[in-house]
Amino acid sequence: MELLGLEVHAWYTITIIVVMFGLLLKTKLPVEMVFLGGMGALILSGSLPVKEAISGFSSETVVVIGIMFIVVTGLVHTGVLQWVVKNLLGQPKGYARAITKLMLPVAVLSSLLNNTTVVMLFINVVKMWSKKLGITPSKMLIPLSYAAGLGGVCTIIGSPTNLVIAGFYKDKTGDVISFFEPLLPGLFCVCVLILSVIAMRRLLPDRKSPEESFESISDYTVELLVPTESKIVGDTLKECGLADISGGRLIEIVRFDKEIISPVADSEYVFGGDRLIFSGDVSTILELKKSHELVSATEHVYRLDDVDRRRKISTAYVTFASSLIGKTIVEADYEKSHNMVLVAVARSGERIETSPHEVVLRAGDTLMFEGRGIDKEGMNHDLCFFDSEIVANYSVKTIVSTVIMLSMILLAAFNVLPLLRACFLAAFAMLLTKCCSIKQAEANINWKALMYLPEASALERPLSIPVCRNFLRRVCSMFAVLTQ
Repeated sequence: MELLGLEVHAWYTITIIVVMFGLLLKTKLPVEMVFLGGMGALILSGSLPVKEAISGFSSETVVVIGIMFIVVTGLVHTGVLQWVVKNLLGQPKGYARAITKLMLPVAVLSSLLNNTTVVMLFINVVKMWSKKLGITPSKMLIPLSYAAGLGGVCTIIGSPTNLVIAGFYKDKTGDVISFFEPLLPGLFCVCVLILSVIAMRRLLPDRKSPEESFESISDYTVELLVPTESKIVGDTLKECGLADISGGRLIEIVRFDKEIISPVADSEYVFGGDRLIFSGDVSTILELKKSHELVSATEHVYRLDDVDRRRKISTAYVTFASSLIGKTIVEADYEKSHNMVLVAVARSGERIETSPHEVVLRAGDTLMFEGRGIDKEGMNHDLCFFDSEIVANYSVKTIVSTVIMLSMILLAAFNVLPLLRACFLAAFAMLLTKCCSIKQAEANINWKALMYLPEASALERPLSIPVCRNFLRRVCSMFAVLTQ
């Protein structure tokens, strides 16, 4: 029995898909649960054979997406993506240039990486950036999302949808879609998108929240120490350029004799042993360590070389069962016992106007430490560590991971290796060169996405390409008759 060229099972599938879209729009049910329910309904009705339903979980598309999560993890943890974000935005004049500066690199990155990862890396930077430019963040965040979504159209790996379509095409024709096959139509769509956003920028919402000054998680209270032989000793804050810094401000000076100066005047002199307390964008403030010869230290330091240069930044939050709650980091004697230094503290929704070492800690506080060989697993009961995406630890591995990613793209683009093998090789290289650990890779794989992608492709199987084409032809012929 057919209706408009479609069998009963096809109409049943369309109904299930419409119901699923309704659930996704109107409810807060998890995506994978909705897709799993839809697939179950098709299996129970006999519209979808069980063998075809589970075949998607072993498809090449799902495997490639899963492996790409590992490759992206290596790029994040070696600071490649943070470097790209930091060096591409700049200080454009005018909204049109700002939109172009933002959307082009986002589109390029999303054509090679997972869209969620790209948005996650840019979102906090864009918030701070928009404030510096005097633009409401909402007018930048929406174009950010659009660029990340549409930029993935340009390559096969840029979007899960492209991979799914490429898989269907290979099954039907036996031919493989090349890596950059969708590039020209993708670029056209991106250009149209940028022009449309610029032309219709007045339609973008102008949203302001009472917590606007606290909405970036990069807003930390940072403590840096002045070594005795630092080049800025004896200068006033204005003379050494610390009175007015981009992205932050000096809120307090703690002298070596425990004298506290707050608020801080531009005419205050800098002495060796001073502890400078800053508030603002942590990545910008920590750049002062190199430019002004400052250090992170618990005790007095005479020279810059007295501090181990191999120390790296690690970020953690205070757990709800932590013994640190209600204490300062000094009272808990946590730094000496674990060979690390507290650099910065952040608290969601509240600006902290005191030294990080004087902050009485609460559950959920974000702490930034600097140290070498920190035993993170030994502190799981007090602190939950996660690798910082705010401050990148640049090293030789940054170059190594970049070479690995470019090699994967070139091998796949010039058909030296199939895409799946190129991705496997890149992921193995990331783990072998320690650009990311196995635990980091496991933690960054989006298992939910890997669940609903096979389910989504399985839902489309009852609507085969010839049947859909026949259906569209019928609709078009009916429309032609009605318009005559």
